[in-house]
Amino acid sequence: MDAPWFDPNTFGAWFGAIVGGGGGTLCGLWGALCGFLCPRGKGRKVILGGMFVFVVLGLILGGVGLYAFFSGQPYGIWYPFLLTGFVLAVVNGVLIPVIRKNYEQAENRRIAAESIRVG
Repeated sequence: MDAPWFDPNTFGAWFGAIVGGGGGTLCGLWGALCGFLCPRGKGRKVILGGMFVFVVLGLILGGVGLYAFFSGQPYGIWYPFLLTGFVLAVVNGVLIPVIRKNYEQAENRRIAAESIRVG
């Protein structure tokens, strides 16, 4: 086993505060923005791009967690990386098709309303 990268207790406290508190707040605000903009059909590229960024960030954090696990780091170091990466990648990966469908429905409603207005 290699020497720990960090002190596991201090790292867990800081990682939980920064990533859990700050990242959780950011993801919650992003979800609220998705819920506000998707039904209106606005901001498609920004919303889907942000979701893609969250998935990539989750994969990177998961990769670091797996590397830490297989290199013999203590539980307090590999677990936060792996848990955060898994949650970000899976939750956002599952939500991307749902958001795309919401945008498609908004576009269909816009087209239907336009056809009623014209004809």
